Amino acid sequence: MEQAEEIRRPVILHSEHGRVYDMGRMKAVFKADGEETAGRYSISEWWLDPQTRGPGPHVHSDDHIFYVIEGTLSLMIDGRWSDLAAGGYALIPGGTQHDFANRAEVRSGFISLNTPGGFEEKMAGIAPALAAEDLRL
Repeated sequence: MEQAEEIRRPVILHSEHGRVYDMGRMKAVFKADGEETAGRYSISEWWLDPQTRGPGPHVHSDDHIFYVIEGTLSLMIDGRWSDLAAGGYALIPGGTQHDFANRAEVRSGFISLNTPGGFEEKMAGIAPALAAEDLRL
């Protein structure tokens, strides 16, 4: 028997709305995930104060797509750092070691699309751990 397609509703969120994870010098705002996307993906904004490091080199099973929307994001993929200005894009396949930072003197922001969904479920543990660290470069 074929399962019926899960009914999803459109979502419209204005600036600064969503599920906010404040990590001190870094903030994530999850716009759509979980039930809203039927677990297919999650989409979030990430904001880094000037001279702020990321979480450190790490790996996820899900694919990340980063799109820089403000400032310059320093991005490490497989040990190699690159700087992406606003409009820059990166695809990070699942299983690829990566990290990010804002080495500039102005705020940096990027959109993260993770597929499949599920990354958002890890934020309850990630956010307090990063908030407790000194993320200054």
